[in-house]
Amino acid sequence: MFAAKSCSHLLLSASLLMGAAPAIHAEEGMWTFDNPPLKQLAAQYNFHPTQAWLDHLRLSSVRLNDGGSGSFVSPDGLLLTNHHVARGQLQKNSTAEHDYLRDGFYASTPDQEMKSPDLEVNVLVGMQNVTARVQGAAKEIADPAKALKARDAEIAAIEKESKDKTGLRSDVVSFYQGGEYWLYQYKAYTDVRLVFAPEQQAAFFGGDPDNFTYPRYDLDMALFRVYENGKPLHTDNYLKWSAKGAAPGELIFISGHPGSTSRQYTMAQLQTERDIVEPALTEYLQRRVAVAQAFAAQGPEQARLVGSTIFGLQNSLKVYLGRIEALADKSIVSKKQADEDDFKQRVAANPEWQKEFGDAWQTIAGVEEKLQPEIKTQVFRRADSRLFTLALQLVQYSAEVKKPDGERLPQFHEAGLESLRYQMLSPAPVYPATEKLFMASALKLNAEKLGNNDAFLQAIVQGGDIDKTVAALVDGTKLADPAVRKALLEGGADAVAASTDPMIVAARRADPVVRALSKQVRDLSSPLVPAGQKLGKARFLVYGKDAYPDATFTLRLSYGTVTGYPYNGTVAPPFTTYYGLYDRAASFSNKPPFDLTPKEVAGRDKLDLSTPLDFVSTGDIIGGNSGSPVVNRDGELVGLIFDGNIESLAGDFVYDGTKNRAVAVHSSGMIEGLRKLYGANALADEIEGKK
Repeated sequence: MFAAKSCSHLLLSASLLMGAAPAIHAEEGMWTFDNPPLKQLAAQYNFHPTQAWLDHLRLSSVRLNDGGSGSFVSPDGLLLTNHHVARGQLQKNSTAEHDYLRDGFYASTPDQEMKSPDLEVNVLVGMQNVTARVQGAAKEIADPAKALKARDAEIAAIEKESKDKTGLRSDVVSFYQGGEYWLYQYKAYTDVRLVFAPEQQAAFFGGDPDNFTYPRYDLDMALFRVYENGKPLHTDNYLKWSAKGAAPGELIFISGHPGSTSRQYTMAQLQTERDIVEPALTEYLQRRVAVAQAFAAQGPEQARLVGSTIFGLQNSLKVYLGRIEALADKSIVSKKQADEDDFKQRVAANPEWQKEFGDAWQTIAGVEEKLQPEIKTQVFRRADSRLFTLALQLVQYSAEVKKPDGERLPQFHEAGLESLRYQMLSPAPVYPATEKLFMASALKLNAEKLGNNDAFLQAIVQGGDIDKTVAALVDGTKLADPAVRKALLEGGADAVAASTDPMIVAARRADPVVRALSKQVRDLSSPLVPAGQKLGKARFLVYGKDAYPDATFTLRLSYGTVTGYPYNGTVAPPFTTYYGLYDRAASFSNKPPFDLTPKEVAGRDKLDLSTPLDFVSTGDIIGGNSGSPVVNRDGELVGLIFDGNIESLAGDFVYDGTKNRAVAVHSSGMIEGLRKLYGANALADEIEGKK
């Protein structure tokens, strides 16, 4: 499964800068819908998608705030995504008596569809280039910190104007290292109800050993229904289902929301990633995994409470270990160095370009050197507590909303408050046992790595025993109750200041420390924005715009072909079948994590075992693409992205079409499972347009 890159350089600045690649390889690219790869598709495949084709695919695609992608697959708001993207909502709705992750879920009638506690889905309905406004706001300001503040204020103004005028969620996003800024307008939906999810074991057959590998045998799918005004959403923009699915050698397209890539980082930035970011994050993740697994070993209920956490942590850990391996690969590093050298030489060959853009690399290298000491603090200064996060949000929210919009911390800009409040008031349960477990573990790691006198640690613990302090905070707080949070939100700064809730009190003490680090990092990194704009402009001049920007969890279009690849001394097939599922289970004596579910055991004789289950393509994806639809030339859904192969973990930095593969569930395999394993014929009929 994919995990979007988190807690890395992106935490340091939203405007970290990238270099440029001199050439785009066949089938490489996560293209924005305003700049699709029309030339490449025409030259390679003689395919010419119309604007109507592109618009329909865009409006059929959705972004889920749980960190994944999806698509509408019926005119009545049926939304297809991965089981592992839906996992958070399944966990939040589960109890010891009703474990939907273990047992799966199927609403055979509309009244049984299960409301998601805090899921928001977004559909990209508008895109506007606002580069001139954003760049112009700081054009005459020499001081980088003041220039950054002016840009932030202009971005906030653009977003608020759009939200006030249209009612749409409005986000200004940066592309091409600040070379372009776009206003993305989303229709947001928050009434999202679960319709179907298989058992976790069916969706994640093979467990962590098979994660980021191929061949695979997973039914990693889930179905929600989006409601509007209490009724199922009616939409003309949905993907028709292909009964036959993807075939070997077929051209396919992937429409999804890749989280982030670092393909155009400068060599100085890659060095920081290699030497500082990845090792620190790996150590942090390994500690959390060990703590969670020890807790899970105490019993079935403990295992249920931390199951999703372990899943996510192991997934992220595998990602970062893959990134470390990639950055240690001499061939990858040599390619990145050659790309940067080519870019520099082309700029230097033009005296005007050299004068205007030539100092950008040196500027970035200088900033990176200054930022490196702060990265360790950012990685290890954390509380890992939902309750503490809510407390800090309430403290900061009450202070920030009193300020002019352009002067607030970015996460509290007016245009985003509706979505933020929705998350803060989530009715999802909070479990004291896991709150204590992870908060105590995080603070102990903080003490180990940053010292007992670290300001953040002292603000929370105040020189006392960590375990006792955490127990008192968790047992004493009332913030698990959404009504208490709502009262504090509505009461504003006075209510938050007067609160004696121990978690709020701790957050009030920690807030100045958090703000100070944030300001320090923003001030240090502020020169990256003008330096990045220089590289962005230079890139357009040197290479043109026949290239794609790095991923930013915004909608992108990728393409490729269904094809296997050489691996482990042999060849991986383009697709797997239900035959392979039963063979792999038998080969491991049906022992976890290669055990079959009761439904799979009982349904074997009902299945056409030759039906394709999973397949691979050369489509270019990364974390965040989970749940992305795979479509054919006719715009029909032929698959559902759920993972990449182990070779794709280097894809954060480079794309290698000979080895990188996107792994998807086959459309015919999904229908076969729905009908013959789960008896969900009505749902299958709706998907196939037969009802």
